Amino acid sequence: MIRPKLAVHGHFYQPERRNPFTGEIAPQAGAAPYRDWNTRINAECYKPNSERGNLRHISFDLGPTLASWLATNDPATHDRFVASDMSVGLAASCGDAMAQSYHHAILPLASFADRRTEIRWGLRDFELRFGRRPTGIWLPETAVDMTTLRILADERVRYTILAPWQAVDSRLDTRRPYRVELGGGKTIIVVFYDAALSASTSFESDATMNADAFARERVLPRLTGPSFPDGTPRVTVIATDGELYGHHQKFRDLFLAHLVSPGPDTPDRGFDITTVGRMVGDTPASLFPVAQISERTSWSCHHGVLRWYGECPDASDGRWKGPLRVALERLGTAIDTVAAGLAADFMDRPGFWRARDEYVDVIFGAETPEGFARRCLPVATATQQAHFLTLLEAERWRLAMFASCGWFWDDPIRPETKHVLLCAAKAVRLIDAAAGTDLEGSLIDDLATFVSPSRRIDGAAIYAEALEEAGQPVRRSPGAAPAS
Repeated sequence: MIRPKLAVHGHFYQPERRNPFTGEIAPQAGAAPYRDWNTRINAECYKPNSERGNLRHISFDLGPTLASWLATNDPATHDRFVASDMSVGLAASCGDAMAQSYHHAILPLASFADRRTEIRWGLRDFELRFGRRPTGIWLPETAVDMTTLRILADERVRYTILAPWQAVDSRLDTRRPYRVELGGGKTIIVVFYDAALSASTSFESDATMNADAFARERVLPRLTGPSFPDGTPRVTVIATDGELYGHHQKFRDLFLAHLVSPGPDTPDRGFDITTVGRMVGDTPASLFPVAQISERTSWSCHHGVLRWYGECPDASDGRWKGPLRVALERLGTAIDTVAAGLAADFMDRPGFWRARDEYVDVIFGAETPEGFARRCLPVATATQQAHFLTLLEAERWRLAMFASCGWFWDDPIRPETKHVLLCAAKAVRLIDAAAGTDLEGSLIDDLATFVSPSRRIDGAAIYAEALEEAGQPVRRSPGAAPAS
């Protein structure tokens, strides 16, 4: 008899908090008694979960912006994450870790080229970090549409995880994987997590006081019954932010440890522990039943992806979100146009965009900037190679300015939005210096079209305030309100 199984997935992610001009994270008073939020969350969550061995019993994704910080600031914890991916005798197609697209941008809102770069960077970062090609990827906020899934299939990604309400059929049984037909003979496997179990793990503190009771009273009833007619066992998935286990909820790392790695004296619970990678395994996608996805949906916005571009009812005042996105999209298009035009002096356009997709090797540190430039432009002059690297750095920060955190909350005065504005400033100043343009002036004018709901200062003033806090020189549009 094939026993039913439980898989727990942890989505581990922190935004890029480093000042793009200095590469340092400024002290953050709200993280006291720690210096900054990365340090605090590491102490409360990443380090203890890795030390307890929890990562060896769950599936997880480790965001590249967080992973690079860990590699520098706590290499032992970083290395335990990497070592937890592969258990002894486990095939590479079943590894416990999943990739994540690079900057946590909402992919259905991005251009096709940006989606492809974000996905390729995430896959390549994983490959360099974990030493194998990933077979699964976590989509930021699980935001999805068919175009994004087709790009994943083109990049040989086998599976992803979505919320159950992202399936067209609301009655779909989430206790097994499905395949989504993408056209042209392409498919991808989708695992839908269990909404009730995931919510109770995240938000019901009483439910998670005792792992044995949770397994008996919450998990087992979801797994009761025979296998599916084709012999597939029932498998239910709990998916949450990884930071839940010790940071968002104190001692929840201990709950996780006992849930996924019970002691020798724990009575048989009637189900086994697995991971999403093992759940999918090497099974051909054609053997899974078909499901259809609901376009432009996510796990944390019940209005699709509106939270990241418009007046979502989940925000008390989201009128600033649309104008901010338009301002950065206009800037992104302008940077792309100028960068490709300048690069035309020493390479064709397709070559420049291929180079952008490969530039993650430089960011990771797998290749030096100079070596990368020589490889891409073997007959170019040293000046042209340096110019080429400047354009790619502008593209790097222009991609970073679309991190989802900039739009998630209720007010653009928050640090998350200020950080995406700093990324925009870094990108635009690189390109203006290289091309003699004044894209920053146009950006400031565009930012002046929205205001902070709480402080009533406009986006241009918020931009200036972010630069001042980062120790950078400030430009203001003639009509901009002074920062206060």
